[in-house]
Amino acid sequence: MTGPAAIRLANAFVALEPLSEDHRAGLAAAAADPVIWKNTPLVGGSFDAYWQLSRAEQANGTQVPFAVRRLSDAKLVGMSRLFDIAPEHKRLEIGWTWYAPETWGTAVNPATKRLLLAHCIETWGARRVQFLTDNLNVHSQTALRKLGATFEGVLRAHRIRPDGSRRDSHSFSILPEDWPRVRDGLDARLQAFAATT
Repeated sequence: MTGPAAIRLANAFVALEPLSEDHRAGLAAAAADPVIWKNTPLVGGSFDAYWQLSRAEQANGTQVPFAVRRLSDAKLVGMSRLFDIAPEHKRLEIGWTWYAPETWGTAVNPATKRLLLAHCIETWGARRVQFLTDNLNVHSQTALRKLGATFEGVLRAHRIRPDGSRRDSHSFSILPEDWPRVRDGLDARLQAFAATT
């Protein structure tokens, strides 16, 4: 048994494309604003190191990274991944998500989550999709609550940040029985975005 397929996913707002070398320059440009990395550490300290790690994890099959392409202008605007995949338990995590600041507050994130969650729950049959976020990343926690994910608690001293400080992680999840409510909420949000464009 394997994890979700690394295939292109698309809706009216974004296309999620399995990471390839063709994405490197566009994603490097999208990642250039340092504000992105305030709460999402740039692993390795540079985009090149981050890119190499992303490609290595993809090659060894431990992660399924996607480049996020905004369809209104075909511009690459960020990344998200499926990882910590446990096929025997039908469990995985969505994360390592970042976007160019110009997309914040737009349809990009809900459209991306709509595609990834449907791919995981409806297509692959996930029994649990989890999200872990730094306790300092209030923006991410707010977005997960707005998404409709269930807050499960705080994992104390869960990780060490790149600067050596202790990271407590906030844990959220979505289960199949939550999905209709979450899906309907995302669809309503996306319809509202469509009505204003």
